[in-house]
Amino acid sequence: MTIKRLFDIPQYALEKYPKNDMFVTKYHGEWKKTSTQEFINEGNKISRGLLKLGIKPGDKIALITTNSRTEWAIMDLGLSQIGVVSVPVYPSISPEDYEFIFNDAEIKYCFVSDKDLLNKVMKVKHNIPSLQGIFTFDNITGAANWKEILDLGEDDSTQIEVEDLSNTINSEDLATIIYTSGTTGKPKGVMLTHHNIVSNVLGSIPRIPRKKSLDYKDTRVLSFLPICHIFERMLFYLFQYNGFSVYFAESIEKMGENVKEVKPHYMSVVPRLVEKVYDKIYNTGSSAGGLKSKIFFWALNLITKKKEVSKPSGLQEIIADKLVFSKWREGLGGEIITLVSGSAALSTRLNLMFQNAGIPILEGYGLTETSPVISVNSFEKMKVGTVGLPLDNLDVKIQEDGEITVKGPSVFKGYFKNEEMSKEAFTEDGYFKTGDIGHIDSDGFLQITDRKKEMFKTSGGKYIAPQTIENLAKASKFIEQIMVVGDGEKMPCALIQPDFEFAKSWAMRNNLSIGSTPEEIAKSPELKDRIEKEIEGINEHLGNWEKIKKIELTPEVWGIDSGLLTPTLKLKRKAIKEKFIDLYNKMYDHHE
Repeated sequence: MTIKRLFDIPQYALEKYPKNDMFVTKYHGEWKKTSTQEFINEGNKISRGLLKLGIKPGDKIALITTNSRTEWAIMDLGLSQIGVVSVPVYPSISPEDYEFIFNDAEIKYCFVSDKDLLNKVMKVKHNIPSLQGIFTFDNITGAANWKEILDLGEDDSTQIEVEDLSNTINSEDLATIIYTSGTTGKPKGVMLTHHNIVSNVLGSIPRIPRKKSLDYKDTRVLSFLPICHIFERMLFYLFQYNGFSVYFAESIEKMGENVKEVKPHYMSVVPRLVEKVYDKIYNTGSSAGGLKSKIFFWALNLITKKKEVSKPSGLQEIIADKLVFSKWREGLGGEIITLVSGSAALSTRLNLMFQNAGIPILEGYGLTETSPVISVNSFEKMKVGTVGLPLDNLDVKIQEDGEITVKGPSVFKGYFKNEEMSKEAFTEDGYFKTGDIGHIDSDGFLQITDRKKEMFKTSGGKYIAPQTIENLAKASKFIEQIMVVGDGEKMPCALIQPDFEFAKSWAMRNNLSIGSTPEEIAKSPELKDRIEKEIEGINEHLGNWEKIKKIELTPEVWGIDSGLLTPTLKLKRKAIKEKFIDLYNKMYDHHE
């Protein structure tokens, strides 16, 4: 069968890869499986139930879940096959943003996973005239439950209506509006059609390897990134297409346990997670003491020297793999075929290290506006330090100023209700402007150098690409987060959030008293001196104009809840600067 619309994918999976565990979610400590057939049946019930409520094609329904779960998948299918436009919303954004999105999209109904999200929507419900009802996935006293919709659709005599509607849905019809939080300004509604996402799924399939020896029936994915994010969502369809079972992780905190229970073959990750996994491995290895630590550092040293990805060769590498790296793989369940990394730049050093420890990472690149993948590495053609070859069905063009632009079937239709901004997003000849700077090397691999918007000029007129410097700095154990600043100033400086836990253990080892709270630790002159040494080491790799001249340590953790990071853990530069403006002024000797 040819796949043209999102809801064709489950039908294809049922024909080709029927299984009893298409989706698996943990409820009250137990993994509950949903088969391919059940998934389709439940999706049909949702469609019939919504039609009984008077929902029509083109209506907008919001889906918000704290952690991805099977209910979300069922809702997604139930909406898409009757032409309803899904509006997935990040759980972590503010009630004001909910209000803006719901009003902008004219949301009719909203489905939320739990009590906290329900309360958040209830706070602004009275300001949203279009909103007719809120349903919850969890059982919450006094709240309408999503099962009411399933019950409404129990009678399958109206299934013919669902099928008639499905048949009228065109691949060019709008499937979803995804509001991007962006690091600045109001959320923008990115309009994606069935064709946009389907073409991206089909274009990405050749890049994600299937293991010949592994039957689809036994292939498992652990999904934990927010499914409202197009990166995870596109993969969610790709895994369905491949007949892989998708296990939804309970939460980022429970990742460690879930990985051991599920033993996944595939997982998508963001660079911050890879950094965290590595930090954990490093801390375990270095604190083991005695011979164990010696072996750990010896093995680490062996792979850090490697500049290319290769299988263990020679006696030393084989011993290191058996003693040390096999344990890293065990920590990820022991059966990983590949991790797929996107959303931000992954440091080349970490990428090489994981690959050579036998944990392959396929790094890719894309945006919500491109459904999302523009390019991604594959096992056949990989170059660490690049984001791979552009997909075969896309045309990537580097503009004169270095901006990456792209044309092709997965490029979005425009921003919802915003013609002017939609027009500005494209070049005269119809290429979408990504806002990223990069180049295509002689082998055709795409390399990103920076965000166009994030580059800045010092007062001396020199351009600085902050991300490149920040990635180098995050290799330090002492630095959890760093933001390079200096737009219009005479020199680059940096605000740094130390790794408070690491700083404490470092202080203990060196018999220093630096306090125990983030406020106390950030004030420690000894810690600041030590981090300045780390920065000196980084400065050696930078041009004179890029060297970081001064730093200040921030007295708190940068988090999503505090509004300093986006839901995909990118820096909200403006918010961070505003929050720590006193420290910023101190570095530049600005006096109020």
